[in-house]
Amino acid sequence: MTPRFLFPGIAAVAVLLPGVETGAVEPLSTPELAEHCAHYPEEPEGQDAIFCVRYVQGFIDGAVATDERVAKNVAAEYEQEETYAERSIRTRSPSRSSDRLGRYGATVYAEFCLGAPVALKEVVDHVVDDLMNRKVLDEQLLARDAVYAVLRRDYPCEAVVDE
Repeated sequence: MTPRFLFPGIAAVAVLLPGVETGAVEPLSTPELAEHCAHYPEEPEGQDAIFCVRYVQGFIDGAVATDERVAKNVAAEYEQEETYAERSIRTRSPSRSSDRLGRYGATVYAEFCLGAPVALKEVVDHVVDDLMNRKVLDEQLLARDAVYAVLRRDYPCEAVVDE
């Protein structure tokens, strides 16, 4: 096949290929998550229930990853700007936030603390109960905001008490 026959063939194939859609990722709404999570109590191994569990797990994993990265960035910024004496004072005197960070992990910045390992099933049960007990599922409320509200309400960070 000579090059002059090859180029029209490539052009014809390119025209026949479907266009690739490039759009923004649309966030999941609370009603959409509730539809999946409604199957969780009756069929916890079903496709919809697994979607529900993975969504909650992904939210928590994302919060942990993000908060750890933020904490590291803030620490790096402090170390760059503070003097030796300032860093010495900061690292040798215990602070309430560092105690909370050590006790609960990076999600302390997200205002929920899972502390000692909490079973994923327990967290999912809380989310599912919340979604199923809502009188109205606001179409505008994003699923991530609903999950976050449950985590903040049901897993608050305890205040560190000075001794």
